[in-house]
Amino acid sequence: MVRFESTTVEAISVSNQKGIPKSNVETARFVAGWGIEGDAHAGKWHRQVSILAMESVERMRELGAEVSAGNFAENLTTRGLDVAGLKIGDRLRIGEVELEITQIGKECHSHCAIYDKIGDCVMPREGVFARVIAGGTVSVGMTVEFLKGEPARAE
Repeated sequence: MVRFESTTVEAISVSNQKGIPKSNVETARFVAGWGIEGDAHAGKWHRQVSILAMESVERMRELGAEVSAGNFAENLTTRGLDVAGLKIGDRLRIGEVELEITQIGKECHSHCAIYDKIGDCVMPREGVFARVIAGGTVSVGMTVEFLKGEPARAE
């Protein structure tokens, strides 16, 4: 896994409805076994939080997409972490919050506006999904720590 000297939370994005763009917030409360408080994708399932690297967003900009953090419906946008290189069962710690990677990528059933414009979208192959193992508050700028470990038992 490639990690840089400083691995941080670049953005936190939430939406209280599915199917609409997420809004960036400075701080969010992560609830164990649920996801991000107030986010429409939270729930008792394996895709409570979505994660994408800012480096992936920047590559899409280089291809001509006018995008920013949260435009791919990701909850967490990180900088300095090889998100695409994470494996199921890997864990991330951000302050007191602990996340366990549960899914790599996502099938794209219908192409989004970004794909329609430039012919590519990174979220299906470079985004990952996680469940919240330990809750707490996360703020933009916090350090993301990579943990390698056995998957937690299902709740």
